Formats: sequence, structure tokens, C-alpha cells
Amino acid sequence: MGSPFFRFKQFTVWHDRCAMKVGTDGVLLGAWCPLPSSLSASSPYRLLDIGTGSGLIALMLAQRLNNSEIDAIDIDQNAVEQAMYNFQQSPWSSTLHAHHSTLQNWQGDEYDLIVSNPPYFQDSLKNPDAQRAAARHTDTLSYAELIAHAARLLSSSGTLALVLPIEAETEIMELAQHHKLYPTHITHVHSKPGKPAKRILIALSPTTNNQSPIVTTFYIESEDSPRSEEYQTLTQDFYL
Repeated sequence: MGSPFFRFKQFTVWHDRCAMKVGTDGVLLGAWCPLPSSLSASSPYRLLDIGTGSGLIALMLAQRLNNSEIDAIDIDQNAVEQAMYNFQQSPWSSTLHAHHSTLQNWQGDEYDLIVSNPPYFQDSLKNPDAQRAAARHTDTLSYAELIAHAARLLSSSGTLALVLPIEAETEIMELAQHHKLYPTHITHVHSKPGKPAKRILIALSPTTNNQSPIVTTFYIESEDSPRSEEYQTLTQDFYL
């Protein structure tokens, strides 16, 4: 059995009550997610973390932002309670708020940033563990619902940032275009050089400024190390 917690430089994430444990996908999104170059000192930057689980991504973004208000929602009550605990033990307890809610029922003010490491298995065999199955499969939150409700909640200059399996790229692009969301950053994530991409990190916004998206390639491992130099650089503010 793995450790019930994962310790980062500025916070600790307990995940023993969550279906999905701390993993590379969440760490990548939390560290990669594009933030505005300048933030207003007078009003907090509003964030929504969809399917927060242990609260990992919300905690990473709280560390990256000095002035923020972060709502984190999940359909799993155990996960919400664990996220609450992790938030309360962090340096940003006053800015992090966990809620037991579906995205479909969530009513919030407009958000400057919405992030999600969503369920992504659409056709694969269900896990017999109902909690883990709900966290991993799109039955409870389809890509169409994710994009539609994120578009509803996003401010006119906001960003929706996602980590998804590479197979979802075409569907997500089509859904985003339908809801007038356009890619600003796209990163194809490979396990190592020579291997096909397995994940895509994508940032979408209603505002494009008529610019083409920034498209990059990212390798988690190098030929001789389980963590590539670029992965170490991206995550250096978080990993011990």
C-alpha cells in the first residue's frame, strides 16, 4: 500500500480517502497552467477546480498566486472532506474552499481560471470500486458537459486549462469551438523521447487576440532519468 500522503515543499496532500491519488497528470496541470502576466492587486483572481479530489491542483495554484479565491468542487463527499483538511493545513486556508457539488449544478460568479483533470475513460471496463470508477469515467461528467459548463462559468478574458488523454484532442477542440473557446496553449506530453504522446495539456479562452496557439512538446522522462530536465524545471517549486 502506498503512502497516505504526499509531501511537497510548501504543503502536504493527504489522499488516502480519495479515489485518485496524487499523480503526474495533476502535478503537470498545476505547474503548467498559464497564468496572466499581471494580476490586479485590488481584487482576487477567481479560480474553479473541477473534480478537485485531494485538492492538489488547487493547492498548487494557490502557491503560484498571491491574491486568489479558489473554489474546488467534487462529487465525492470523502474527497471533499479530505480536500478541506488539506486546505486547512496549508498556508492558504483562507483562500481555498471545497464544495460537494457536481459541475452541472454549480452556480458561481465568473471565474478568471477554470482547471480540471477530468474523468477520461469513456469506453473502458469499469473499475469495481464505485468511488474510483466515478473519478475515472466520463459517465458523471462528459467532455461535452465539461466544456459547456466551463464556458458558462468563465469570464470573457478567462482561461480553461485541462489535462486529457491525447485521444480526446479532436473532440475537445470541436466542442471548444462550438462554445467559442479557442486554444491559446497546447502541449503534447510524451513519457520519453521516441514514445507517442499520451496526454495533452490545453488552455482555452474566449479571447484569442487573433494569435495562433503556442504549441509545444514535453517529455516527462529522459533517456537516462525518470524525470527529464524540463520536468524538473517545471516542477522545481513543488517537489522536495
